[in-house]
Amino acid sequence: MLILHFVIEVTGHHYIYNTLSSTVFEGRLGPGILEYKDMPNRAIQSGEAQPWKISSNYNTASFNQEELDFHNEFGTVSYLVIKEDEIVFEEYWDGFDDKSISNSFSMAKSVVGALTGIAIKSGQIESVDKPVYWYLPQYETNLGKKMTIRHLLTMSSGINFDESYLNPFSFPARANYGDNLELLLRNYEVTEEPGEYFNYQSGGTQVLAFALKSVTRTSLAEYASENLWKPLGAEHEALWSLDHENGTEKAFCCINATARDFARIGKLYLNHGRWNGQQIIDSAYVEASVSQQKGLKNEEGNQCEIYGYSWWLGEHKKKTFYMMRGILGQYVIVIPEDDMIVVRMGHKRKKGTGIPHPDDVFRYIDMAQRITAE
Repeated sequence: MLILHFVIEVTGHHYIYNTLSSTVFEGRLGPGILEYKDMPNRAIQSGEAQPWKISSNYNTASFNQEELDFHNEFGTVSYLVIKEDEIVFEEYWDGFDDKSISNSFSMAKSVVGALTGIAIKSGQIESVDKPVYWYLPQYETNLGKKMTIRHLLTMSSGINFDESYLNPFSFPARANYGDNLELLLRNYEVTEEPGEYFNYQSGGTQVLAFALKSVTRTSLAEYASENLWKPLGAEHEALWSLDHENGTEKAFCCINATARDFARIGKLYLNHGRWNGQQIIDSAYVEASVSQQKGLKNEEGNQCEIYGYSWWLGEHKKKTFYMMRGILGQYVIVIPEDDMIVVRMGHKRKKGTGIPHPDDVFRYIDMAQRITAE
């Protein structure tokens, strides 16, 4: 321990103390879904609540033993199925209920994507093809001048972020447990041609958040409150974790909300950006968000088929779906053909051999389809 303390002091990586206290000293090797309790947060305030309709078949179905064992094995805390705009089924574990909030982790990236669409619709951002340096002058470099808002949305910025979740010196750990995101981003620059390859990076969403902040002149949480949470009739206040007290939102992660309120983002996209007759996000932007990006390559050099504008794309049993996705199995899964939204929050995910998605995604879809078929 003395040697570790010496290394931390010499290298200046003081965030390691926060990393250890929030993970190893809590008996984990990674982040937890209730970390927000030990972090500074900014409220995403709710307004007039619009409660979900409850189906006449609400919770008439139940999990079979195999499904229940699966939820218990991977520490599910909430599982919610909405079909045809009504809650058909929900279950909670570990002391959670429909009012409990937990960390979304990278599902927050889809929320930042939605806020970007709102900013474009309002004219605060000209278009997805506007160069990022227009809003953040530090990227006015040789390659940086080629990077656009679209490249940040599609994870093809060309910035040299390192996305390792086990390395305590990589960007995710430094961003989540450090205390100055603006200073941290100065360590990274555009080193590859933007727009060519999909390369999943938390840092790109954080850059996008700073661009949003520069044009909206307000915090991300305040912008989300006025333009998303309140219009969608969220029932409960959410919390967005910050890098330090009164600081900057961790845009790449760390929105803490209820399963029912997270489902509203899915409904907004399922309804092509409309909510109760109001067009909150332009329908063309929503369509692009949940579609393959033509010409964007995966690491093998083939067409990238799994990502849109901050939303994951997939297919299961010949039905397409798109989803918000967090590292510990946080999901808002939208299946348009079934008019269905599935939300799962929990402590662990089953990685398995799921290509390109974790295996548990397909299990949660199968459960929802079985439940609603009964």
